[in-house]
Amino acid sequence: MKIITLALAALVGFSTLHAASPPDKSGADADAADVLSQSPRFLSDEQSLTQGSVTVGGQKIDYQAEAGLLVVHLTDPMDEDPPLPKSEREGPLPPQPPEAAMSYVAYFKGKAPDPRRPVTFIFNGGPGSSTVWLHMGAFGPKRVLTLTDSHTPAAPYRVVNNDYSLLDASDLVFIDAPGTGFGHLRGHEKEQAFFGVDPDANAFANFIVEFLSRHGRWNSPKYLFGESYGTTRSAVLVRVLQEKFSLDLNGVILLSQILSFDNSVDEPQLNPGVDQAYALALPTYAATAWYHKRLPDPPAELAPFLAEVEAFALGDYLTALAAGARLDPARRTEIAQRLHRYTGLPVDYLERANLRVNGGEFDKTLLGSDVTAGRLDSRFSGPTLDPLSQEAQYDPQAAAISSAYVSAYNDYVRGTLKFGAGKRFKASASLWKVWDFQHQPPGYPAKVQGATNVMPDLAVAMQRNPNLKVQMHGGYYDLATPFFAAEYELAQLPMQPSLQKNIEVHLYQSGHMVYARDEDLAALHANTADFIRRTSAGILAAP
Repeated sequence: MKIITLALAALVGFSTLHAASPPDKSGADADAADVLSQSPRFLSDEQSLTQGSVTVGGQKIDYQAEAGLLVVHLTDPMDEDPPLPKSEREGPLPPQPPEAAMSYVAYFKGKAPDPRRPVTFIFNGGPGSSTVWLHMGAFGPKRVLTLTDSHTPAAPYRVVNNDYSLLDASDLVFIDAPGTGFGHLRGHEKEQAFFGVDPDANAFANFIVEFLSRHGRWNSPKYLFGESYGTTRSAVLVRVLQEKFSLDLNGVILLSQILSFDNSVDEPQLNPGVDQAYALALPTYAATAWYHKRLPDPPAELAPFLAEVEAFALGDYLTALAAGARLDPARRTEIAQRLHRYTGLPVDYLERANLRVNGGEFDKTLLGSDVTAGRLDSRFSGPTLDPLSQEAQYDPQAAAISSAYVSAYNDYVRGTLKFGAGKRFKASASLWKVWDFQHQPPGYPAKVQGATNVMPDLAVAMQRNPNLKVQMHGGYYDLATPFFAAEYELAQLPMQPSLQKNIEVHLYQSGHMVYARDEDLAALHANTADFIRRTSAGILAAP
């Protein structure tokens, strides 16, 4: 399975063992304490505090910024017995328990934090992505300007006031996943402890619980905002926070959602007999062909055209795919002709592909042999690396904007936030090499052998907290996490139909990073801010 990369563990994460004060070096524990306090093998908390302002909707907002590292553990370190002093033990010290220093930037409106304000925990996905993208593209007080559908020229990049920062509606905490950003891992079997669907969600839960405690925000309205794999994480995380910490959230906001990896169109050919990914991606293929003027009979308006494609996708098309080798040859040709009308791909190509074209094949084929369409945002295109390849070999959208985001953030965090001196920022890490995609669903005694599916987690969270609201955002031109697949997943959540009223959906004329288009960034801000304001009053709020 290809990793869904953004355009580009079990209990509370206390860090008192390595944080505010050095270990007690008196008495019999002096030997072990020296090891803990002096060895670079052990991580410690860090923070840098600065102040700034941003103008949103014509209103100036003063804020405090906190950039730093927060160390999380699998269990509360205070519950563990310290190592025996050298004089009382035989052999070396026991293996170091795993720990992760997770980097973050928090913004608090005003001269002093207000514990009554909502707080939103924001993260990108990967797995293996930092949160530089949402930070510098969507909701931070500063954003980097990039071109809408073509390659942004090299530095100097322009960083401007973010008119659409979410700081007007909520305090913000941008969290980098373990092993990314400025973070590091330490300890025995550290990769197994943090790199996987379930360990990752537990690490984020530990971070959030510790952050709430340190900043006195337990009684604030609380939200998750995840993008891409961050939506997968959110579904597990909201349930973990409920079950392990008795912590209900006000809302979960999902951008470019994927909850079931059986619906990924990256490599569905590796999962024969499960064809719905092809059908669920078809509206995105159609939107992309419409945008690039590749349709043989292009409609004037996109929305009604997509409604027609969606009906065909889950009707005649999915039925034809389910027939397999039993599909009548004449019917096969008829379906290929319909697909040609909706995708612009040649009929003979579609027939040779057995009516099944994955995302990489579509990107490589749509615009001819010399031009490749984007995956994260199919409005983008770039030169094909190998005209003889079967699939796209890179993503033109990621190539077009990544340098701008990473360069601008490195300059901003070091120069403005005064954090990161002597440290290397990892915008992403190749965690797919060690990532455990197996997941233990709620109520099941073991991990499931198969594609990751966290739909049960979100459903259980909504059942346990029937006031929980969910907002989903998607782009028409997103081939990494197609919008129609996201809508399908939400409609298939295994819960009472009455809870569907707690879900709202917003779609945009852009791709995976809907905020890469100015008009959609404005709409994303408006929809998200409105969602937070509507759901943060609480039962005891004054009328």
